[in-house]
Amino acid sequence: MVTLPAEAVRWAQEVQAPPGAGNLPGSASGVFVGRTQELTTLRALLTDAGEAAVTQETRTRAIHGLGGIGKTTLALHYAHTYRRDYTLVWWITAETTEQIVTGLASLAMWLCPQWAITAGVPERAAWALLWLQWHPGWLLVFDNVEDPADLRHYLGALPDGHHLATSRTATGWHTIAPTMPLGLLHAEAAVDLLCTLTFGAEHAPTSAQRRDAADLAADLGYLPLALEQAGAYLFETGTLLADYRQMLGRVMDAAAGGIDPERTIARIWHHTLTAIERRNPQAVTLLNAMAWLAPDAIPRTLLAPFCPDPLALGQALGALYAYNMIAYSADRQAINVHRLVQTVLRHQPAGSDGYPPGRQDAEHLIQRAVSAGNTDTLEWERLLPHVIGLAESKPAHSPTSIETADTYDAAAQYLHHQGREAHTIRLRTAALVQREQALGDTHPHTLASRNNLAGAYKEAGDLGRAIPLYEAALAQSEQVLGDTHPQTLVSRHDLAWAYKEAGDLGRAIPLYETALAQSEQVLGDTHPNTLASRNNLAWAYRAAGDLGRAIPLYETALAQSEQVLGDTHPSTLASRNNLAGAYEAAGDLARAIPLYETALAQSEQVLGDTHPQTLVSRHDLAWAYKEAGDLSRAIPLLKTALVQREQVLGDAHPHTLVSRNSLAGAYEAAGDLARAIPLYETTLAQSEQVLGDTHPNTLASRNNLAGAYQTAGDLARAIPLYETTLAQSKQVLGDTHPQTLVSRHNLASAYRAAGDLSRAIPLLKTALAQCEQVLGDTHPHTLASRNSLAYVYREAGDLAHAIPLLETILAQCEQILGDTHPKTLASRNNLADSYNDAGRVEDALALLGRVLAEHERILGEDHPHILAARNNLARARDAAAAVQQSDTATPATSPNLQPPSDAPEQPE
Repeated sequence: MVTLPAEAVRWAQEVQAPPGAGNLPGSASGVFVGRTQELTTLRALLTDAGEAAVTQETRTRAIHGLGGIGKTTLALHYAHTYRRDYTLVWWITAETTEQIVTGLASLAMWLCPQWAITAGVPERAAWALLWLQWHPGWLLVFDNVEDPADLRHYLGALPDGHHLATSRTATGWHTIAPTMPLGLLHAEAAVDLLCTLTFGAEHAPTSAQRRDAADLAADLGYLPLALEQAGAYLFETGTLLADYRQMLGRVMDAAAGGIDPERTIARIWHHTLTAIERRNPQAVTLLNAMAWLAPDAIPRTLLAPFCPDPLALGQALGALYAYNMIAYSADRQAINVHRLVQTVLRHQPAGSDGYPPGRQDAEHLIQRAVSAGNTDTLEWERLLPHVIGLAESKPAHSPTSIETADTYDAAAQYLHHQGREAHTIRLRTAALVQREQALGDTHPHTLASRNNLAGAYKEAGDLGRAIPLYEAALAQSEQVLGDTHPQTLVSRHDLAWAYKEAGDLGRAIPLYETALAQSEQVLGDTHPNTLASRNNLAWAYRAAGDLGRAIPLYETALAQSEQVLGDTHPSTLASRNNLAGAYEAAGDLARAIPLYETALAQSEQVLGDTHPQTLVSRHDLAWAYKEAGDLSRAIPLLKTALVQREQVLGDAHPHTLVSRNSLAGAYEAAGDLARAIPLYETTLAQSEQVLGDTHPNTLASRNNLAGAYQTAGDLARAIPLYETTLAQSKQVLGDTHPQTLVSRHNLASAYRAAGDLSRAIPLLKTALAQCEQVLGDTHPHTLASRNSLAYVYREAGDLAHAIPLLETILAQCEQILGDTHPKTLASRNNLADSYNDAGRVEDALALLGRVLAEHERILGEDHPHILAARNNLARARDAAAAVQQSDTATPATSPNLQPPSDAPEQPE
């Protein structure tokens, strides 16, 4: 109890504060963005006396949040903005009760120095309280309150002003004052602040600079103090934003451009951690371990080994939560850590064991969770981000651990079995690095890791990184394990696969042939790896257009898979789908479609609706429907396949590009060019970027876009694209590769459409001769070339060459595709037109009557093709009647069904 002299009491009553008086610690003229709403809310909370809470009657408000969130800055701007509304604004550093008393004592010295200079600190503080009771309308700011209970006495004794407190502590306020948690800046506000501080308010950042600022702001977690610190450093040193990102962990304690060295992010959080450690040392141990995991949704169960007693775990997490170093999920069963907190903690010095604080603890936690043998998908999905976070956060010189490498492999294998091999790259990379360091470059486990990483890159469509890894793995396996060791055989097979995916069949096929021969010799004729080699060699033959060797090999592989592995084993399903694809390539849709349908139904049942292999089956069946002219079934299935591939594999994965291209082809076949062309354009742009300018799939995309332009009548864009595609196909794939043959045929068709028959006919004659030689007399591409050549002969008036070709085409279509296939109907119509042109009117009438009857039976009364067929038949009848009346009648002409422009088959 402090007793003041009468004179001091009188001065406390009589002394007036000057207008706008106060002791604010800084100016409000600096950059202040993104907190306008918070400022308005704070004002309303402090001035509104309508609420009944006792703390509201004293009009006290506490702002709490993570160190660096901007609590002090917001309080300072509030005080400056409204200082003219208060009789006095007094700022008090309030980490301890002693500091609060000292702050009040300084108010007495400032208002009444003639008395206070001779008084002690307690007497001055008592005088300040008396003055505040006599003079209402003031604002007291208690900055950085450590223990909310320290304010209880002052709030009860001083009811006639506003109390504004800031605190890192989130808990303990419920009986003291209502709290306003302060969140991070919004992304746009954070970028604005960073750009203004980095480049100056007068400089408008370029779009590239703003993108870099957005990336850095995200890395800084939109934390205001971190943004301010970064902006000051960048402005002063001229460092590029991208370079600052690379140095992030090392510059969090760097003060520049007016930043108080004691107010850097690293220093502030060091003080916070010291306070937490005094309260609960286990809490800091937990936080250091969580620094190496993913920042969000860390399961409490993952941390349990540190604190087997739930009470101890709750107390440790509670200490971290009280200081805003963590946040809880909605159900409070998972923990979130600000990613910048993690960055700072990860850059603490390593201990004598070589590990930075928490790193080894985090590895042990993950090892324990993974080695528990849990096969529950939900648990795995919760754990995966943290296994990946651990893999990505390994310090450069941290000790290696085979156990941790095994953990990464276990997680990668889970993803592999889920059909998400492309998502394993980070885990496979981390496992390989650990094994190279711990076991050496050529240890069998290292070789396996290298091969696995190559496979992950291949599945992601990154053949530029996959192939060199495969080549290194094979060379080392041959040297270390021997030429026919099972692991060497796997490496050889995998490298051949990558060559095939890259379109390099010249290297793929011999490697496949060697791999198959060695597998048969070493493993036996029906070993699963031998079956896989046989299947993949067949695939390579098919890609080379050699269906005569591909189909028997596929049939053998499927029969053996059914016998050895079972009817619904994933490898059997793949073999069934592949054989269907070979039948389709040979034009035998009657055998292909039922096989596709069976493969899809079994894949959905055995593997699940969105497994990559199921997606392949769905896409292939849809494309077969399209080839059969059944667009009503093809388009919905292709749309479903595309959406699922975008979701599962990503927007630019090679298989997604195939689906996008195929859907565009179906739209084109349906005459919907408004949807087809943009899809083709998107696919080509993405193929060029992802696969490269001359990858076979890119060439196919370029060819297909050219075809759509041609269909739309835009030959000025179609012909140059066709010419580029043909030149690149001859260079990359060879002069007689099936894809090159299609490119030659399509360019000739475009020349014909442009009226340039002098270039079209020789090109089509070459294309037909090569198709007959390479693909066979009845291959669909051969039929298309023969049809196009006949069409051009007819346009040139050379019916003597055109009609025999058209008769051959019709006979072959009826034999191969069936009597009512759309291409058969088109061939029959085209032959009838040529008969009509040649004066063979009765022959034309017979064919056109049959075309109309088949159209009416298949398509229905109102289909456009039926209207065209009726029109053609009517014209032919008119011509026949005219012939009866005059020997010199001119034969009627009718519009042809345009021969389809066959696009190259897209490999899966």
